Amino acid sequence: MDVYAKMKELGAKLPAPPAVGGAYRPVREVLPGLYCASGCGPALGGQPYKTGKVGAELSVEEGREAARRCALNLLANIEAEIGDLNRVSGLSKVLGFVASSPDFYEQPKVIDGASELFRGLFGEEIGVAARSAIGVCALPGNIPVEIELMFSVRQEG
Repeated sequence: MDVYAKMKELGAKLPAPPAVGGAYRPVREVLPGLYCASGCGPALGGQPYKTGKVGAELSVEEGREAARRCALNLLANIEAEIGDLNRVSGLSKVLGFVASSPDFYEQPKVIDGASELFRGLFGEEIGVAARSAIGVCALPGNIPVEIELMFSVRQEG
């Protein structure tokens, strides 16, 4: 299955990799073929997304869209590091943070916005990872969602 063909089929467009906003690397190989991708927020191509807390200023659906945007930013960073998303051999761990009101308990539904995109692009075997969805009181810049990812890559050659 070609990830780029699936992306087109699903109407998803890979943005330019987001600018680095601190002293970190967007993607780092930690063992041969195993990578960590730093957390990404939902701004695409420098265009901001809504701010605020899910369950207060934003709905679950708006949170899901923010998570989907985070996933696209992660994929842009991954492509910049490894050259071709078709080399991804497995998503290992998705860690999603949702800035949410104190009485909001649907963080997993929000992070599904990213998880469903990954599954749609890579299929069940490669694209469905272990996952945590955590509610937090605040995220940088008042963004509603931030997601990080661990993944494996087929070695070239």
